[in-house]
Amino acid sequence: MASYKLMVKDVIKQADILLEVVDARFPDETRNLEVERDVKRSGKPLIIVLSKCDLVSKETLQKAKSRLSKVAPTVFVSSKERYGTTMLRHKILEIADIQGRNILIGSLGYPNTGKSSVINGVAGKNKAGTSSISGHTKGVQIVKAGSRIVFIDTPGVIPFGDNDEYRQGLLGVKDATHLNDPIGVAMKIIAHICDNNKSVLEEFYNIEIKENNPEKVLELIGLKGNCLKKGGEVDEMRIAIKIINDWQRGKMLI
Repeated sequence: MASYKLMVKDVIKQADILLEVVDARFPDETRNLEVERDVKRSGKPLIIVLSKCDLVSKETLQKAKSRLSKVAPTVFVSSKERYGTTMLRHKILEIADIQGRNILIGSLGYPNTGKSSVINGVAGKNKAGTSSISGHTKGVQIVKAGSRIVFIDTPGVIPFGDNDEYRQGLLGVKDATHLNDPIGVAMKIIAHICDNNKSVLEEFYNIEIKENNPEKVLELIGLKGNCLKKGGEVDEMRIAIKIINDWQRGKMLI
């Protein structure tokens, strides 16, 4: 824990602008308020990047952007669809008030939020090879992203807490078979989707949700998918693993 805090402190100190990369499907769960406070105290600009926006409906995306823009300038990016990276580059150049040298961008975020993909998307064909920054913590790399922009890439810089299994399941850091409580994680995924747009679950699993009760929805999905034990009881573990896999593989657009 201490080493990650030192790394974050070092990146904030070295960078001209900080990016916080969050997953567009659940931006609030993948923000780190402590890091945001550290950036604010430094007086340096922060840009929030909503990654994986191809997995979110335009309506959901706009709501998230509108809310987060009150915290910091917000840009959405899909590395898969090659969308938003030009906008991010323009936003960096717009915010930076630097002449005569490269702009150093620190990239921060939880594992699997898409930090490296965002960097690669901005770098595009002009991407240079990575190299260690002399004197910096092991694992921190620099990536040249064409004219004037240089990224500090910090893979997995923000660790998960001991009780962050839900977030690890959401982000796909752990697959379903390596989670201690797949049923609990699946029900939290169900609750998250129902809170945003329950029709996603209804259409994907061909069910009708009359009550936003994760346990009952899990059972509905199990019955519809014929995930049953002997005697006709829903096999909660098997259907929970399927739901987590469907979510982690980006099959559901919320």
